[in-house]
Amino acid sequence: MPRGDKSSYTGKQQRQAEHIEEGYEHRGVGHQEAERRAWATVNAETHGGKKSGSGRGTGEDHAPSRKGGKLGGEASAHRPASERSRSARKAANTRKHRAA
Repeated sequence: MPRGDKSSYTGKQQRQAEHIEEGYEHRGVGHQEAERRAWATVNAETHGGKKSGSGRGTGEDHAPSRKGGKLGGEASAHRPASERSRSARKAANTRKHRAA
């Protein structure tokens, strides 16, 4: 099987990766990097492809998703209040223009 082949992943895993990728892109990460991070997260959580013959019995571990969420909040907390509010205003303004 060539590298990058996603045929051994279930539909659920593919949907998870898609959803995670959209979240990264929404935060401004480039498409290729978002896709790479999404599949890395799915692999870390589900231990790789789950179609028959590839160890379906192993459970899922959601720690990688929790870790990412914690790191994001922690990084923001170290920035000064003026910088946080400036970026919040910028994000709100962007959302307002997208909705219009």
